[in-house]
Amino acid sequence: MEKDKEYEQAISWLFNQFPSYQQQGAQAYKPNLGNIMALLHELQDPQQTLKCIHVAGTNGKGSCSSLLASILTAHGERVGLFTSPHIFDFRERIRINGETISKDYVITFCHKIQTLYLAVEPSFFEITLAMALDYFAEQHCTICVIETGLGGRLDATNVITPIICLITNIGLDHTQFLGNILQAIAQEKAGIIKQNIPIVISETQDETKAVFENTAQAVNAPIQFADQEEININKFALPLLGAHQRKNFKAVLHVLIRLKEKGLIDLDDYKIQFGLDHLNQYTGFRGRLQQLGERPTVFADVSHNVSGVQQTLKAIESIQTNTLHIIFGASNDKNSLEILETFPKDAEIYFCVFQNPRSLTSTDFEQLNTTLKKNNTIFTDINQALTSIQQAVNEKDTILILGSFFLIADLNKDFFENSLDI
Repeated sequence: MEKDKEYEQAISWLFNQFPSYQQQGAQAYKPNLGNIMALLHELQDPQQTLKCIHVAGTNGKGSCSSLLASILTAHGERVGLFTSPHIFDFRERIRINGETISKDYVITFCHKIQTLYLAVEPSFFEITLAMALDYFAEQHCTICVIETGLGGRLDATNVITPIICLITNIGLDHTQFLGNILQAIAQEKAGIIKQNIPIVISETQDETKAVFENTAQAVNAPIQFADQEEININKFALPLLGAHQRKNFKAVLHVLIRLKEKGLIDLDDYKIQFGLDHLNQYTGFRGRLQQLGERPTVFADVSHNVSGVQQTLKAIESIQTNTLHIIFGASNDKNSLEILETFPKDAEIYFCVFQNPRSLTSTDFEQLNTTLKKNNTIFTDINQALTSIQQAVNEKDTILILGSFFLIADLNKDFFENSLDI
């Protein structure tokens, strides 16, 4: 009990002492690498001892990172996985072969940072990344999968020198930082491309292809567009729903093939499938069209921008039965009107406030209703909303919860413990 209290105090310090994008949004964004470099130097630069795969993109980077980590774990590697944000517990961000970082390590690391005489004030994300790299180095990880937080070029994770990079789908998100056209966003993501380091691009997009090709050529980085290469993915049973996840998996296979060519792994189809079958166990992966119930069927998805929501809705279209009910919550920096325009016209829509301070409020949702000339029901608790809707709808209907990691985070954990998927 005392250890739990110390842990909660450490996490509280992390969120309150330094800006956290998860809690504060835009004002926490720090577009430079000076702080993280200074912090890591104080820790004897643990990143220099690690073999890392660097993953960036607008949508799909979390899925690709977890797929890579799980498959590499199945191949006998000791895999460090760094992702964000977390859903229930901070420690979800930092895992080795699926096991979260210990509370003891979090407590000790926070105490260490508090006693350092730093000339800089690192952010929550920078401290968390430093913790992950320090932990992975101490625990002798043989390979690490590092997901960018926001962007690429100036993202804190860009302090690493990876053995290979992966850039997933490019869409409009965080435009206040990265630009409001795809080319500008791609330029920021392309910032992870390093001298002579192979780069895999998961999807060829007319607006961004030249950006990636030109950047790679300038630094002599071998580049490959995964969707332009033939590879048989049908021999594997993918536990994730949707055509977009098949694209992600194809990109992941190309990364693995490059690692095999570099002599870093001995790729085996059986172990690939084993990694897919144990995705949740090896990574804690959840919240991507994850089925949480049946009669009515309930899915939860963390998609939170237009392109991500479109992919989710396209996937749900092929599996839904009867009427689709969408419970929608969103952060106040998202273009909710534009997202709502992607929803099927015949779907029943419900709004829901979540606990994170960045949530749209009931007043915000009332204004959305006025703008849309609708009378969508507004809930202030996702569990109450889900229970109410489950009891009211036909058992053949489909319920989809989406719009934010934070909305999913408010769900009762029991839904995930009894999950019917992955």
